[in-house]
Amino acid sequence: MRTDDAAADRAASAFRERFGTDPEGVWAAPGRVNVIGEHTDYNGGFVLPIALPHATRAAMARRDDGRVVLRSLQHPDEDADVAVADLAPGSPSGWAGYAAGVVAELAGSVPGGLSVLVDGEVPAGAGLSSSAALECAVAVALRDLLGLDLSPEDLVDVARRAENDFVGAPTGILDQSASVLCTEGHALFLDTRDRGTEQVPFDLAAAGLALLVLDSGTTHDHAAGGYRDRRRECEAAAEQLGVPLLRDVADVADLERLRDGSAEGEVLHRRARHVVTEDQRVLRVVGTLRAGEDPRAIGPLLTEGHISLRDDFEVSVPLLDACVDAAVAAGAHGARMVGGGFGGSAIALVDADAVDTVTAAVTDRFAREGAPAPRSFVAVPAAGARRLS
Repeated sequence: MRTDDAAADRAASAFRERFGTDPEGVWAAPGRVNVIGEHTDYNGGFVLPIALPHATRAAMARRDDGRVVLRSLQHPDEDADVAVADLAPGSPSGWAGYAAGVVAELAGSVPGGLSVLVDGEVPAGAGLSSSAALECAVAVALRDLLGLDLSPEDLVDVARRAENDFVGAPTGILDQSASVLCTEGHALFLDTRDRGTEQVPFDLAAAGLALLVLDSGTTHDHAAGGYRDRRRECEAAAEQLGVPLLRDVADVADLERLRDGSAEGEVLHRRARHVVTEDQRVLRVVGTLRAGEDPRAIGPLLTEGHISLRDDFEVSVPLLDACVDAAVAAGAHGARMVGGGFGGSAIALVDADAVDTVTAAVTDRFAREGAPAPRSFVAVPAAGARRLS
């Protein structure tokens, strides 16, 4: 990854080249990888993400012509130029919609318009929250540039509404919370119901461990139907159980009421069982880390979470299963898919001196599956959204 100074210089230089003037500043927000706690956020449950060193930068300046002009080094042929008054879901579309959605949320403060140049290295579609990184970089930039009185929690809400309402992806608050609230060297323990947070030390290197991220190369899209279906199924299960959210289910045994002999009842039972047991896994992982125990102990919980996502929630895909199976067979202490599913990445908890061995084993498995080698890197907890220059 580029240093903050080098990254800011690159974004500022690109801004000058494309807009013919200096930006008023450069801001950054990271992608995230979720250690544990998948599909729990929109059910009021617990999550435990870390911010990645991979970040998205937004160089920005105000305009006086009432337009929002959005350009990206990663999408050079997909510029967007829209009047502030015309911002609406679908206008603009594509990558620019995530940034424009944030501007639309705060449109009352930007009547004169904005020039925005985006640069970054969070892989799109890899389950590492590239969309939230873009949203949060723009949100933090607007807060600082326009002097808006927005708390970190307000920024999370602005970015989440941009994704939910403008883009149409029915996600919870995990991704945006991680991008804004995470701190270097820690995992963010977030209770998505009451928004309580705790920074939990997460120094795997001190224990001779590494968190290996393996990008399957199978992209996903949260605005597509599968994610929306899972959220609707969780809501239906909670309604049948008579609770506001699945977080409110005290015991897995209580879910038996969903099994009414119908195929739908069996599906709702499996979906709810994943959410309830995943919350329990998050609490067990946090307990282990808080107590300063050997982090290797969380490995089996990661694998257990993957099995639940694969079988009960049915959001895994064959290459993600191959990642997990090959990593564990090669000596990983645990592994699981991360993100919303239907593609994306997996993580594996490995001994630091086994990173190459595990990566090679997964690469070999992919070759046998006829798939390109996965992109991989070691995730180290990084800082959240911030101003670079």
